[in-house]
Amino acid sequence: MTITILIVDDHPVFRFGLRTLVGAEPDMQIAGEATNGAEALALAERHMFDVALMDIKLPDINGLEVTQRLRAIRPEARVLVISMLDDTTVFRALKAGACGYILKGASGEETVRAIRAAAGGEAIFSPTIAQRIVQHFNTPLLPGSFPELTAREQEILALLAQGLTNSAIAERLSLSTKTVRNRVSDIFSKLHVSDRAEAIIKARDAGIG
Repeated sequence: MTITILIVDDHPVFRFGLRTLVGAEPDMQIAGEATNGAEALALAERHMFDVALMDIKLPDINGLEVTQRLRAIRPEARVLVISMLDDTTVFRALKAGACGYILKGASGEETVRAIRAAAGGEAIFSPTIAQRIVQHFNTPLLPGSFPELTAREQEILALLAQGLTNSAIAERLSLSTKTVRNRVSDIFSKLHVSDRAEAIIKARDAGIG
């Protein structure tokens, strides 16, 4: 059985690498290539395929939305996310309908194995992504905590609620200030608050901090 593949990525060099990798496998062939979300959805309307290799950061439509819409068009197809992002995007990708998530730094052997696993109906993840998922579900939630936040984000929120600055949080958790700032921004977005004060109030109302 030949596995037909749709490549969705705006980087020509990476697409070339995937095309070369797939072309070397006797049981795989390219069904189409898209440089953005609109092209991917148009191709999905016209062509059958088994697995879509989906980038997250596309120039027009976010890859997560493309995944959801593509699955509506081709519910029998599988979507394997291949991204540079090693973060909470993995959970959003799974909610959108992806069957797996591997990083762009994965070896050719790992990528081919992931494609075959996806085509065979398995859920497949890069080792670091799998570790993140296990950590997420093995970490007990704090009393009154927010399940939409990752364990690290809950930890940062608790420190925010104690009145610590980003610099102090970074020092406490051995993170860079930039990383903390980005995580705080993600927390604001997930909790639907506009600033630090609102986040602290919401956390304290939930018994955190």
